[in-house]
Amino acid sequence: MTMVVEARGLSKRYGRFQAVRDIDLSIPAGRIVGLIGPNGAGKTSALKAILGLASFDGELSVLGKNPARQRAALMEEVCFIADVAVLPRWIRVHELIGLTEKLHTRFSREKCLHYLKQTKIQQDQRVKQLSKGMVVQLHLALVMAIDAKLLVLDEPTLGLDILYRKTFYTNLLNDYFDEERSIIITTHQVEEVEHILTDLIFIQDGRIALDCSMEAVEERYCELMVRADQAEAARALNPLFERVLMGRHIFLYDRADRERLAALGELHTPSVADLFVATMSQQESAA
Repeated sequence: MTMVVEARGLSKRYGRFQAVRDIDLSIPAGRIVGLIGPNGAGKTSALKAILGLASFDGELSVLGKNPARQRAALMEEVCFIADVAVLPRWIRVHELIGLTEKLHTRFSREKCLHYLKQTKIQQDQRVKQLSKGMVVQLHLALVMAIDAKLLVLDEPTLGLDILYRKTFYTNLLNDYFDEERSIIITTHQVEEVEHILTDLIFIQDGRIALDCSMEAVEERYCELMVRADQAEAARALNPLFERVLMGRHIFLYDRADRERLAALGELHTPSVADLFVATMSQQESAA
């Protein structure tokens, strides 16, 4: 199996502060990975190391290259969409498309124009004439039109309305993703991406708190919703987390006996957001 990203003991320190702590990570080709964590958890530092934007300790290979020493070659096969689109304000859209075409051999003008047709952006407009959301749309169209083996998305739909966010993720699946490419997504809007993810990585305090496939999530974890009079019986089965919603107690379990749980109430597969909250709470309790 070809690994797009492989890290062993990956660490990053800023003075006394250690942002990333001895991470081991393997991402195969053809996966869509959600890198999820609270603010300050180490997501951005890990991404910067993967993209060759920051030094690091430990071993790190991205598409078979060392990002620190071979960044120029790596960037021919990697695309990055940051949470803030920075484009020259004076340039016209058609000029920016032409410039990108000259700078990147894997750029497709046809694909870029296809994405732009789904927006209200006109080619003769200058970037400074576009709204914040339209600038993000333009940036996404430019990057999505590049034939890259690894696409790194850091809060890619920040500032976009819900209609275009859904359009973006539809395009991502239908027009971009295939078994030869991999995508890493970091976002706080996990509800919008959980249906497209193949793998989950939770990071907290610079450490990996969870690393598993979405298939494994469905197999390992379940939520039990019970009435108040069944809460004590549910607690006796060692849940990872408990919350109360409209008078019902909801418990999250890892590798529990589902037949025993079903006798107490309703079983559900937890959402990524609920699993994230439970995992973070567990990590804080263990600290």
